[in-house]
Parts: sequence; C-alpha cells; structure tokens
Amino acid sequence: MNAQTEKFLIDGPVGKIEVALDRTDAADKAPRGIAFVAHPHPLFGGTMDNKVAQTLARTFVQLGYTTYRSNFRGVGQTAGEHDNGIGEQDDLLALIDHMRAQPGQEDVPLVLAGFSFGTFVLSHVAKRLVESGKSIERMVFAGTAASRWEVAPVPESTLVIHGEVDETVPISSVYDWARPQELPVVVIPGGEHFFHRKLHVLKRIIVDAWR
Repeated sequence: MNAQTEKFLIDGPVGKIEVALDRTDAADKAPRGIAFVAHPHPLFGGTMDNKVAQTLARTFVQLGYTTYRSNFRGVGQTAGEHDNGIGEQDDLLALIDHMRAQPGQEDVPLVLAGFSFGTFVLSHVAKRLVESGKSIERMVFAGTAASRWEVAPVPESTLVIHGEVDETVPISSVYDWARPQELPVVVIPGGEHFFHRKLHVLKRIIVDAWR
C-alpha cells in the first residue's frame, strides 16, 4: 500500500494470520483510534491488498487512525481453509484482541470497515463484540453482500455505501436488508461492485461523514 506498511504474522485459532499495519503520519499527536478493514471473498481473488480494501485503509489512515488489514483463511500467509465466514469471525476477534493489547490502544475508539464478503464477516464480528460488552465507534460497509450472505443487523450509525449499478450485489437487496433497520444507504451514481473509477468518491463520502 505504501512504503510504511508493516506486514507481520500473529497467532490465530487455526494458525498464523497475516496482518498489514499502516500508521498515521502525524508524529505530533496520538492516533484518534484504531481501524480494521476486511477484504472481499477469498475464493474469488479477494485479499487484503484489494483496491477497495486499500482505499478504505488509506482513508482511515488519513483520518488519523492506526489501521489494520488481514488476509482471511487460506489467503497469502494466513493458515487454514476458507470457512464460509464462520471461522473467519474467530480470526478477526483474535486480531482485534491483538490490536487492543498494543500500548496505547487498549481503550481508544474502534472502527470496522468492510467490503463485500468482508461486510458479512464484520457484521457478525460486531454483533459478538457488542454482546460481550465491547464498544465500536462506527462501521463502514462498501458493497454490502446482502444478496449472498446473511448480513447481521448493524448499529444505526453504520455508514453504508453502494454502487448504483452493482452487478454482483443488486442494490435492491441492500435496500431490503437496510429497510427494516431504517438504515440510510449512500448510493454512488454509476458505481459498480468494485467502484471502478469511483474510489475517490468512496473516499470522499467517508471523509465527509467524519467531519
């Protein structure tokens, strides 16, 4: 992603998890929190270096967050086999525990951001965090995979962004998921699933939401 990206391995429930860490450039002030970005479906080429995942990470670094990404099971140097988003939840909870254990990150705000399959996994991770009494500052979902998996309900502050002409996840399915929650959906006109030529718009929406 950039010259400052640190990559390392941590211990997970079924072996090593490959992690990428990006720190903010502001040496004169403490990060405003920590953020985690979840990537798209690993069986369809999704990795933590996916361009949408990288855009989300870059955006949160710019907003002042220490930002983590990780590869799901069976991707890169992460151990294990694809587990349909079930074991992947356990892996992400282990990574969040690792993030929290770092000096200065024990009690800072936590942001969770996902793209496509990553939104499905993170929705259930967030549910488990809240049920265990742990707080989340905010969530950002891009290309919410509501037509393909059972995405759990999310906090009302969640920022949901979708492409108008998403060919992988029809926007109507996102409306059907969001409607019972009275959850607004921000639509990018002309945007498709991978936000081709619309990544700058995706970034702008998030930055504006944080102002």
